[in-house]
This record gives sequence, C-alpha cells and structure tokens, in this order.
Amino acid sequence: MGATLRALRALVLLLGFYLLSLVLLAALAGVDVLVFGWGHGPLTAKVGFVTVLLAIPVVRGMLMLRTPKGEDPPGLPVTDADEPRLWALVRELAAAAGTRAPDRILLNGEVNASVSEEPRLLGLLPGPRRLTLGVPLLIGLTEAQLRSVLAHEYGHFTGGDTRLSALVVRGRVQIGRVIGQFHAKADGKVAADRARQERASAKRVAKGRKAKEIDTTGVGATYRTMARIYTAYGKLYLRASLSTARGQEYAADLTAARIAGRDATASALREIPALSASHDFYLDSYATLGLQARLLPPRGEFFGGFGRLLAAREPEPAKRRAELPEMPVGPYDSHPPIADRVRRIEALPADGRADEARGAALTLLTDPERTLGALEDAVLLDELLACPRAAGWEELLNASMAAGLSATQTPLHRALTAYTGRPASLSALLDVIDDGRLWRLAERLPLSEVAAAAKGRAFREFVRPVLLRSLRTMVLAEFSACSLLSWEFSWTGPATVRLPGGDTGTGDAGPEADLDAALQAAVADHPDTGRLRALLPSAVQNV
Repeated sequence: MGATLRALRALVLLLGFYLLSLVLLAALAGVDVLVFGWGHGPLTAKVGFVTVLLAIPVVRGMLMLRTPKGEDPPGLPVTDADEPRLWALVRELAAAAGTRAPDRILLNGEVNASVSEEPRLLGLLPGPRRLTLGVPLLIGLTEAQLRSVLAHEYGHFTGGDTRLSALVVRGRVQIGRVIGQFHAKADGKVAADRARQERASAKRVAKGRKAKEIDTTGVGATYRTMARIYTAYGKLYLRASLSTARGQEYAADLTAARIAGRDATASALREIPALSASHDFYLDSYATLGLQARLLPPRGEFFGGFGRLLAAREPEPAKRRAELPEMPVGPYDSHPPIADRVRRIEALPADGRADEARGAALTLLTDPERTLGALEDAVLLDELLACPRAAGWEELLNASMAAGLSATQTPLHRALTAYTGRPASLSALLDVIDDGRLWRLAERLPLSEVAAAAKGRAFREFVRPVLLRSLRTMVLAEFSACSLLSWEFSWTGPATVRLPGGDTGTGDAGPEADLDAALQAAVADHPDTGRLRALLPSAVQNV
C-alpha cells in the first residue's frame, strides 16, 4: 500500500471516530427529544441530566485539536562535535535513502533503534526528526549490521511512516481519552454509591441492626456501555492501523537491503533477537547484581559489561541466530514475525557485499568509555546513581552474595523460629540437632501431603534434601558474616564459592568435600554435628 493510500486510510479511520461520536451525540439528543415529547417532570429532568453527562466526554474527545507531544525518553543526546563518525554515518545513510537526516541523535540503553518526527498540520508539513539508538546495538552489532538497522529506520522516513503517524496517533489518543473518561465516570459512581451504602450500614449497626451487604452491581453501567462502544471501534482502529504497520516493516527491510546489503540486513535481523535475550539476561544477572548491597558496577560498566558477556558467551547467541522463533501474527502486532522477515531478505539475489564493514559498531564512538559513563548519568534513576561504585566485578559479586546470604530466610529458618520461639540462628539449630530434636523440627517444614503422612525412615528421606539445602545456606551465611567466604566471578557461568582453605567448590577433595560430608552427617538418621562444628568459626563451634 502506497503512502497516499495509507494516508487516506489513516484519515478515514480518524474521521470514523468523529462520525461515531456525532452518531452517539445525535442518539443522546434523540432521547432528550423523545422524553421531552412525553411532557415535563422529574423524569424528564433526570434523563436530560444523564444525557448531558454522557455527552461531555464525547465532546471533549472530539475537541482535542492537537496531537499530544510525547516527552523525550531517557537518553543521552549526542551532537556532531561529540560523535563526528556516528553523525557522518547517519548523514551518509540518509542521503543514500533519499531522505532528510535526523536533527537529533539520542542514545539509550535499550536493544532497539527508532525514528520519530514531529510534523505539523497532521503530517502535511514536515517537522524535527529524532533518531533514538540503543547502545547495546553498538556493542553487539558490526558496523555493517548497524548500517542496515539505520537504513531500515530511514525506510520509515522515505515511506512517510513517521509523518502519517501523527494521524494514527491522534486517533488512538482521542479514542483512548474518551474510553478513559467514561471508565473514570463509572468508577466515580461506584465509589460514591459504595460510600453511601457504607454510611447506611454504619447507621444500621449503630442502631443494633444487621448491616446490609455492599452491592454496587449495575452502578455506572451506562458509562461502561458507552466505553464499550468506543472500545469496539478502538479495536477496529488498532487492527487496521497495525496491519498497515506490518507492511511498512517489510518495505523498510527492502530499503535496508538496498542500502546496506542483503547479508548485512539478514544477519542484523537474526542478531537483534539474540542480543535482546542476552541483554535481558545481562541486566538481571550482572548489571543489577549489586542492588541488594546498594552497589553499582564500576563507572561505564553498567552498560559496558554487556560487551564482556557477549565476548565470553559467543556460542550462545550463535545458537539463537540459527533458530529464529516462529511466532504467529496477532491482530494487534505492529511487526511481522522476525523469521518471515529474514526469509524474505535471504530470498533476495546475492549482491556481493558479504564482507563489508565487519568491525564493531562501538568503534564509531569517539570515546566509548566516556560515552558509556555519561549514558549511566542520563538514564539511571537518581537513587541508583546515589549508590557507591564497586572497584570491580569480583567486589560487586562478593558484596551481593554477602547481602543475600545475610537476608536469606530458608524454610528451615522459618521452621526453627516457629519451633523454638526465638530468632533462627545456626547455633540454635545445632543445639536442636544435638538434643535429638531434628526430626521433630522437620515436621514444621512446608511438606507435601505424602511427605507429611510418611513415618520413620520414609519421612526422613522426604525432608533430608530440604534440610541439606537450608543448612548449607545457613553455614555459608555464617562464613560470610565472619568474612571467611568469597566467590569466584565468571562471565561464562554461575559464580562458584570459595570456602575457607582456598577451594573453589569444584573439586572432589578439600574444604568443599569436607563441608558436604559434615552436612550429610548433621542430617543423617542419627545426626552428628561434631564434624560441622569443627569447620565453623569458633563462635559457633561450642554448644
């Protein structure tokens, strides 16, 4: 569908909103005329009052003359003086696409790139343009792949997508505004009626009578019916406008392939979902690792560490690239399935550009470390930026694990507190074990019906794994509290514990083996805490 037809569709959809509103206003006026024709009285006044209340949200929605301008998302604006190589690439690709370059570049921390425009007169006149570029793309893509991503975004400029979005967004906002007003009116009616019934019930109770059950069924039904009418049109509006958006994505992909090459475009489309999954994992497991301890990674590493993770785990994204997800398209999806987009691009004839610009896109930045640090200042919340910085990832890990162990409440902690009536501690647990009460304590653990019904040895076999895990956690917390525990940081796998004595917990002998044997002895059929006490700091060894 060409830009003219898309503009016509957007205009028809917007006019449909006004037509629907006029029809509803006419219906409300018709109700007034009909009721007034029957005569004047309390019912006539009430109906007139209700129709006016229903008409107000409709009229307000129709009179919204300007499309609300969204605020800039959090990000780091960069000028030509800041990043000349990046700006040169942006202008070069804009010229190749035959479109006007963005007026601003905004870097952010997302695995995404987008373009936007603020046109005037509902898209009839151009306006300022902005390119928003996620730094994780610069970290994870080659320069050729980044060229493809930017060329794709410029395809939206050349197709008029950003200018036509003013029409589409205006309709969405106006429909949403009317729906929101009707729901707010209905909620207000419910709240007022509930308050009235509660006051009446309180008076009944004060007189010694039984309070009535609060029932707001049907209150605000008229407002909600009006909201449902607009919701139905809103769904039609979204389905129609988003189906057009999927066609725009295919067209923008072809622009990218023409400018940046078939192979670079296909590889970028394969790479971005893998980057997104890796980045989510990185944020959860690394960048925010120190939040429990109120620590941030070294400056620049909150985003910069992502590159270290990718370098260390390179085979993992490669597997994701090879297996693209086959996701069905829903009626409200704005993008086609990535697998379908890749197949379309890879079906294009070879263009001999497979070996272009294989260098890392991050090298386009003049000083990546400085930019990564400045990006943290621009996008992280103030309360995060107030946290001190760790000297390195090892320190961040140790502080995080220490904070986590000190705050951990295992099922055994809770059972011990319920059993003894005192705060749970390792010393108290060892005393309970030495007194021969371990299995009575174990009855306080959360158990399945089968485990709770078991007796004797069968019961002990059910609960022993839970006891072992919880007891190990309590012992590690004790080591940590005495600064005897450290952790080995890794970009390729989970952190491993270093127990007192220098073992990393990966061998079959040494402190780790001694600890496992001591834990097994402590939860054996005939428990013995002697070996475990011998491994613990002196404060816990003595009964």
